[in-house]
Amino acid sequence: MRRWYYRGLIGVVAAIAMAVAGTPAGAAPPARASRHMIAAANPLAAAAGLDILRQGGSAVDAAIAAQMVLNLVEPQSSGIGGGGFMLHFDAASGETSAYDGRETAPAAETPDLFLDGQGKPLRFLDAVIGGRAVGVPGLLAMLARAHRDHGRLPWARLFAPAIALAEKGFAISPRLHQLIARTPGLAAQATARRYFLTPALEAKPIGAILVNPAFAATLKTIAQFGPARFYGGAIAADIVATVRGASGNPGRLTMGDLAAYRAPVRPPVCRPYRQWRVCGMGPPSSGGVTTLEILGLLERFDLAALAPGSVDAVHLISEASRLAYADRGRYLADSDFVAVPVAGLLDRGYLARRGAMIDPARSLGRALPGTPAPAPAVVGAPTTEGNQTTHLVVVDDAGNAVSMTSSVESAFGSRMMVRGFMLNNQLTDFSFRPVIDGAAVANRVAPGKRPRSSMAPTLVFDAKGRLKLAIGTPGGSRIIAFVAEAVIAVLDWNLDVARAVALPHHVNRNGPTELEAGTALEAIAPALAARGATVVVRRLNSGLHAIAVTARGLEGGADPRREGVALGD
Repeated sequence: MRRWYYRGLIGVVAAIAMAVAGTPAGAAPPARASRHMIAAANPLAAAAGLDILRQGGSAVDAAIAAQMVLNLVEPQSSGIGGGGFMLHFDAASGETSAYDGRETAPAAETPDLFLDGQGKPLRFLDAVIGGRAVGVPGLLAMLARAHRDHGRLPWARLFAPAIALAEKGFAISPRLHQLIARTPGLAAQATARRYFLTPALEAKPIGAILVNPAFAATLKTIAQFGPARFYGGAIAADIVATVRGASGNPGRLTMGDLAAYRAPVRPPVCRPYRQWRVCGMGPPSSGGVTTLEILGLLERFDLAALAPGSVDAVHLISEASRLAYADRGRYLADSDFVAVPVAGLLDRGYLARRGAMIDPARSLGRALPGTPAPAPAVVGAPTTEGNQTTHLVVVDDAGNAVSMTSSVESAFGSRMMVRGFMLNNQLTDFSFRPVIDGAAVANRVAPGKRPRSSMAPTLVFDAKGRLKLAIGTPGGSRIIAFVAEAVIAVLDWNLDVARAVALPHHVNRNGPTELEAGTALEAIAPALAARGATVVVRRLNSGLHAIAVTARGLEGGADPRREGVALGD
């Protein structure tokens, strides 16, 4: 069975790899299909998901198969040692569910987790590498729960593609090679060092074959016995021993923390945007609320009359982003632990008052948070979020859809490898400072709490409740801006998804307006500066994946900045 899967994957991927290798930066035509489709961050993962769809698998089935392959071929970005969020649309019932697989802080954690002996915040890298920042992994529990609710094929079958590739090996891609070469801390971790580096401590070369029998064995156990063997028993014991035994930076994770983990199903956050309805992930992610707030602030402007990438369009979106990110910084956190005024932030009247602050001719500069009703007495603190995350979207032959973002946080997470997979460093998404000027920070560390995320898996529906768009991206705290821009591109500018995900990026996180280097946006920097904005030109590396449901069928887009593809029948 595994040999059949492996040969099938290699046949599909050989053609894809040739096409991707010769594709210049920019938008190719969208992939098209009539039955089903998947878009994912690596051709091997997309091929695995497509194979599951061809066997009659559901959108959730395909997402699980693709994610297991992503864990193997894109270990810098996601995997069962990390977490994620999934939005699922059930075409039969019309219901959208939000699955929360975010990591949790161990029960022994205290608010001073990231403070040094003098009470000052640690340097980011000092916090990342080792066991200190490892949260309880949630991805596998989330996928298992989604499979119980929406799976069609047997759980074990979904692991066959990744097991076959782990045993036979896969070629190191240019992107994986580059990240191995420039990620600090891998050489200090013995297991990761042996797997990713040569004896001379250099990154293994592009095209070198990586074989991962340890991961294959892990997946075989999980496939046969389910997630209970991950959250208890020998696998769990090895995770705990690695975290607690990390030299110089041990963590506090216990077997009890793993056994206690649960992946809740939460209501999505949804809001009208013009004639559509946009749904995202609510707390502990800030992605859905902040994206919806940006869109709500822009509703009074006729964006359709503006050209993508024009000075006016970039200015308006940047100003709305300033206001939304200001609110995000103060109020968004794990709503199981702090009061988050989601309804107040998305209230039409509140957004109208906030939106009136946007001057089409002049930047308002750094925005202050608003006062939604009710406004909890919390403060915000800056955080540093890694952008080594992944996103995939699936639509199956019944019209069910998945939009899922998953992550280990920084590149290769904590740099610690256990049984063939990387452990996350997601606890660094908490604010390092628990108190500012005597007031509690909303996103402070607490036992069992989930750190704030920016992951923004998104689904868009038309006025009749029919699915129009599934989209999302990696990118750290810039995820929100990337998704908002692409949604506007599809809904307001009527771009196909391939063009939408390839648009030059502009980002404002309530600071400078960042313009993507090497694109046409560089030319509008002086005009934005003349309106009072501070402008920075820099590389902005998203990984958008999207599927649109159109009158012609399914259309898929994969971000040309990374290695992803969209495949379907």
